[in-house]
Amino acid sequence: MTAPPRASSATSRFWARLRPQREKLPRDIKVMLAAAFLIALGFGLVAPVLPQFATTFGVGNTEAAVIVAIFAFMRLAFAPAGGALIGKRGERPIYVAGLLIVALSTAACAFAQDYWQLLLFRGLGGAGSVMFTVASMALVVRLAPPQSRGRVSGAYASAFLIGNVCGPIVGGLLAGLGLRVPFLAYAAALLVAAFVVQTQLSHQRRDGGDAQKRAPDMRFGEALGAGTYRSALASSFANGWATFGVRMATVPLFAAAAFGAGPQAAGLALAVFAGGNAAALTFSGRLADSVGRKPMMIAGLLVAALATAAIGIATDLFWFLAASTLAGMGSGLFGPAQQAAVADVIGNGRSGGKVLAIYQMMSDVGAIVGPVVAGLLADRLGFGWAFGVTGGIMLLAAVAWLPTRETLRTAGS
Repeated sequence: MTAPPRASSATSRFWARLRPQREKLPRDIKVMLAAAFLIALGFGLVAPVLPQFATTFGVGNTEAAVIVAIFAFMRLAFAPAGGALIGKRGERPIYVAGLLIVALSTAACAFAQDYWQLLLFRGLGGAGSVMFTVASMALVVRLAPPQSRGRVSGAYASAFLIGNVCGPIVGGLLAGLGLRVPFLAYAAALLVAAFVVQTQLSHQRRDGGDAQKRAPDMRFGEALGAGTYRSALASSFANGWATFGVRMATVPLFAAAAFGAGPQAAGLALAVFAGGNAAALTFSGRLADSVGRKPMMIAGLLVAALATAAIGIATDLFWFLAASTLAGMGSGLFGPAQQAAVADVIGNGRSGGKVLAIYQMMSDVGAIVGPVVAGLLADRLGFGWAFGVTGGIMLLAAVAWLPTRETLRTAGS
């Protein structure tokens, strides 16, 4: 028996929204995706071995953690300067310069002779990292077709995710050749990425102008006047707190304390988070381009908030992993919409270096503050409070999006 016409029509509209017909991605965007994969792959090579490499200089775990933290601190400290440089020189030169700085500093890490040299070289890498991170976001904002901004943001996030998953696997194999080898491999990957961007990225802007002529820079005050941008700052802070901070620093401690599990359980939690994230990214970008940025932001933040809070009250490993998976899915639901919403505010005709630098800084601040607050709460009140407050931060970010105007319909600017 066939379905009633009304039900059939509703089903067709649903699938049309889930998989809308879109034009092919521009070649320049595909170049950016290839570079993103190489960058993430290289970072994944170094991340697992960096703390262990630091301890070879006779320092303890605290000093090894400082080597990791200095990178994030320098990203945060240099973000305003990076945004200003993009406004003066343009996105592509700063993107390539940032890649080259990180490549050289990473190669120098491989030849560090003591702890302080390693600290210096890694810190310089953080400055270069924020340069190419903000410049790449600015390029994607300007190059992505307005009607496909969510899909482009999802594809960009997927390229990074795949690189981050593959990187530690390759890095673990290379570490068998010596702890200095992954650093050289990362430097090589960055050099290839810089070559790809410099030689393969078109010199023509989408509006037909010369890419070497700097686009007008959007003022931060103008962006801050948009409710969408203010909401994006709040959700960027919450995402940095939960996803880049607590997930990396507090989840492994909780796994050990609650289940008596070793690094394997923590690693599995990170893996299923990535799996949930990847699953959501397969469709969330398209939905951001069809149903809107705001619904995806609110839905994703709510899922991530509830799942993150649930991690702290998980009583066995199964529920711990299930909550981690859902948290990853929530992050994947709102990630593309958040980037697309910021791109809607900036538009294709302007450079958003300063605006994007502040947006990135909010995530970095969250990633620094979140683990500290969560650690204090865990020590004094327990892990349930640590993850509950983290979920609450994401819930507040979802509330901030409720009065925000939908920007999808005006995304053509």
